[in-house]
Formats: sequence, C-alpha cells, structure tokens
Amino acid sequence: MVQVDIAQLSGECNVWRESLRNFREEFHNNETMLREIAGKTLTKEQLQDVEHLHNQFHIQLINIHDLKQAIKVHDRKINFEKVAFNGHANEDSYTRHENLQQEYLQMKDTLENLREEFNDFVNKI
Repeated sequence: MVQVDIAQLSGECNVWRESLRNFREEFHNNETMLREIAGKTLTKEQLQDVEHLHNQFHIQLINIHDLKQAIKVHDRKINFEKVAFNGHANEDSYTRHENLQQEYLQMKDTLENLREEFNDFVNKI
C-alpha cells in the first residue's frame, strides 16, 4: 500500500466521522424536540411513540459514539503505520478499513431510517 492510499483511507475516516458528528447533533436536537412534544397532551399511542423514539435516539447516540471512536483509533493506527513503515500500512489495517466502511454504511442506513421515522411522527402530531 502506498502513501497516497493511506491519505485516501484517512480522508475517508474523516468524512465518516464528520457525517456521524452531524447525525449526533441532529439527534440531540431531535431529543430536545421530543421532550417538548412529550409535554403536550398526547394519546397513549403517541406517548408510546415518544418513548420508542427516545430509546432509539439514546441507543443510536451510543452507537455513533462507539463507531466514531473505532474510526478514530483506526485512523491513528494507519497514520502511525505510514510513518513507522515507510508509507505502508499492513494488510490487517486495510481489512479493518473495509470492515469499518461496512459498519459505517449500515449505521448510516439505520440512522437515516430513524430520521425518517422521527420526521413522520412529528408531521403526524
């Protein structure tokens, strides 16, 4: 693996982390909005939806944090390898990068579904 590849991998890590930061901020704002909605007069079903969405935001915020940390550790490792091994990273790092990419894409899909579920709920209220 050449140095350009490592720079590209590191750049991808930065894009993923920025995307996750944006989701984190959006979901914190959605939680605030959900608390305001919960203070209104709601049906039993609507209250159950509020509880469900609150739980989902909590779980996904933890997942966002964990994946961001894993990406950060990976990025640091490949940049260390670039310096320590003359611009090369080992094959394990490349495999780890591919695995993290799959995790990121799956999480992004989950987060987009939660966003849609929340927006549908808000539009019904």
